[in-house]
Amino acid sequence: MTATGIKSFLKPAFVVCVAVLLSAAIAKEAVIRVLGVQMVKESIALQHPLEEMDEGVLAPFVPKNKTRIQNRDVLESLGTEEYLQWVLEDSEADPSSPTRYCSLFITYYTGNPDMVPHVPDECYVGGGNEREGGGTVTINIPRNDGDQKLDFQFVAFKNIDRQTMREENFSVQYFFHANGDYCSNRTDTRLKLGSNWFSKYSYFCKVEWKFYGADSFGLIYPDKKQTLDTSGKLLERLLPELEKSHWPDWEKINNE
Repeated sequence: MTATGIKSFLKPAFVVCVAVLLSAAIAKEAVIRVLGVQMVKESIALQHPLEEMDEGVLAPFVPKNKTRIQNRDVLESLGTEEYLQWVLEDSEADPSSPTRYCSLFITYYTGNPDMVPHVPDECYVGGGNEREGGGTVTINIPRNDGDQKLDFQFVAFKNIDRQTMREENFSVQYFFHANGDYCSNRTDTRLKLGSNWFSKYSYFCKVEWKFYGADSFGLIYPDKKQTLDTSGKLLERLLPELEKSHWPDWEKINNE
């Protein structure tokens, strides 16, 4: 560097700017320490792995198929090895019911995960389906201490069956559970994760499901009312089990 270049770095204005930036950085670190802000999050394990879920609590929904992802590229894209991918059959449903079967997919992320990268709105469109609409819906779920209002996403899709050339209209439902609270969409989940200043831990879980049936022509799908009614029946059994046996006890781990 030339003498002229060195002199330019020694100009009062430059020196003042460097001093201000350095002071701000030191002050920021000091404030973070004083306030107890946790910028880097630790992982928190589930109470029990999702794939070890007690099948009996879901009755009359019976697992008919349990799938594990074998393709490493797909698994890496998913971003977690902690997941449950089951096909359930409602043993109380009529054989011709469009809600007789349920594809249930639950994924869990912890530590400093990507900010909720995967949602059906995008994944299903990427798979060749056309998004028809959707939004937040609310249902009441009976609980021991009264009804729980649960908001979740209802997303409608359209596709053409290549074998029968029939137009198929179906929906996928999902919600999140993040740092001890239910979140109905990706934006709320990101806000929940981003405002978690003082805990050492962070996690979120996505619960996704789709109902369908079958007839002599192929797959059949329920309308919105049938979907919401059967969703309540399923979640009445599923949520207590996730809360009791799988999701971290958020209050407990933050008071230890």
